[in-house]
Amino acid sequence: MLIDVSPNLKRPAMNIAELFFLAAIWGASFLFMRVGTPEFGPVPLIALRVGIAALVLLPVLRSAAARGHVRSKAWPLLVVGVTNSALPFSLFAYSTLYLNAGFDAILNATVPLWTGLIAFVWLKTPMSRPQVIGMLVGMAGVVTLVSDKIGSSMPGVWLAIAAVLLATLSYGFAINYSKTRLAGVPPFVVACGSQVAATIVLLPLAILYWPTAPVSATAWYSVLALGVVCTGIAYVIFYRLLEHVGSAYAASVTFLIPIFGVIWGAIFLKEEVTPTMVAGCLIVLLGTALATGKLNLSSYLGDKAAK
Repeated sequence: MLIDVSPNLKRPAMNIAELFFLAAIWGASFLFMRVGTPEFGPVPLIALRVGIAALVLLPVLRSAAARGHVRSKAWPLLVVGVTNSALPFSLFAYSTLYLNAGFDAILNATVPLWTGLIAFVWLKTPMSRPQVIGMLVGMAGVVTLVSDKIGSSMPGVWLAIAAVLLATLSYGFAINYSKTRLAGVPPFVVACGSQVAATIVLLPLAILYWPTAPVSATAWYSVLALGVVCTGIAYVIFYRLLEHVGSAYAASVTFLIPIFGVIWGAIFLKEEVTPTMVAGCLIVLLGTALATGKLNLSSYLGDKAAK
């Protein structure tokens, strides 16, 4: 898949539009999972999602160079396929059986926090004082958010919350692993190869747990939207942003996804938006902004290393 790379300053409006569109469709993924999971089950739904996405991205491998990358990096692509798609997607799908779409979307914003923590522990990447504060603030936001579920009489809620946090931890690992093991591999090749790998891993389980009852047209539309739009097309947009404006700008989508996740859940699923959810979302996003350097308080904290 070829990308027309143009100078950053020539397309600022397009960059902003793509960023918001990406946030909107990634925010909608929680909505579609909540609709499709009860009928398909978590694993069959996600197997279809990554399988459809792999088909959408398959033209990436039409060149001999791209196929060469896949052959030489087969094992790292498998690891990324599992830790960045198969496992976290399935955990999120499972969680939607018990949690609403907006709640999941907010917890998804903890990915940069896990990414930074894993980089610090595993790769020995130093952390500045604002980053440490951001980690603590972000975790406080998670505590605030889940406090809304204290006393919930619905069985499985706490296990679902644990599944979401494990999913975001898996994303954090995959990001750091990709930096160390897939450096130099074109991003679109990583996207396609990882989706193919995730499909291969999930296919046997999907066959084993395939639903015995007929699946409604609404659930099928949801899985198609997940595969084509929320994964296949979303990766195209994300990597276009990476090419045009770099990773820092593209990563800003993290701050917009919870907003759209909450909005779509409230509009289409009539989900309740509680004051605790709003407070938890704001605290998580504040912590993420500090931890990723989007909000720089070094001048106030005297941390010259963060500048």
